[in-house]
Amino acid sequence: MAKVSVYDMNGKAVSELELNDAVFGIEPSESAMHQAVVNYLANQRHGTQSTLTRTEVSGGGRKPWRQKGTGHARQGSTRSPQWRHGGVALGPKPRSYTYTLNKKVKRLALLSALSSKTQDNEIVVVDAIKTDEYKTKTIVNMLKALNADGKTLIVLDSVDAKVIKSAGNIPGVKTTQANTLNVYDILNCEKLVMVKGAVEKIEEVYA
Repeated sequence: MAKVSVYDMNGKAVSELELNDAVFGIEPSESAMHQAVVNYLANQRHGTQSTLTRTEVSGGGRKPWRQKGTGHARQGSTRSPQWRHGGVALGPKPRSYTYTLNKKVKRLALLSALSSKTQDNEIVVVDAIKTDEYKTKTIVNMLKALNADGKTLIVLDSVDAKVIKSAGNIPGVKTTQANTLNVYDILNCEKLVMVKGAVEKIEEVYA
């Protein structure tokens, strides 16, 4: 089992923690992680784009000219796609892009992402993250002390409104909970700052 230091909010090592190899020590599967990221991004799409077809564009009720004898091609409406101000042929319509990923693939992808971060020494474990007031400076100072002041994902063991709001104004910093962790957020950060309790919860579910 891999051992990592557990720090306090001032960046001082206070203990050590053994990470479960079944969660943080597997051989990462790039294929599973790729599928999970594509699935996450697809599920974020709103699918609200829409164009007007010839039946939805106002006007065009009169036939532009008679059927025969003018020398022009026959036309039934000025709202056909080939006309200026006409409808759009085969344009996008509202649709859902969401789809479900296989449970085993989702599980493998999450474990692969956590193991990948462990191998790259990009996981920082903190004994607890607490703040008595809504103060961004507290979180900024903590991240600097932990050498994680870049693109960072903070994983809490439970919802803490003061910590979440205090970190909300810091560019590149995102907070989440152990039960809502996803592969995209893990791979999209430079440092993964995890509360010790969150590590234990993840191991309890996935080990």
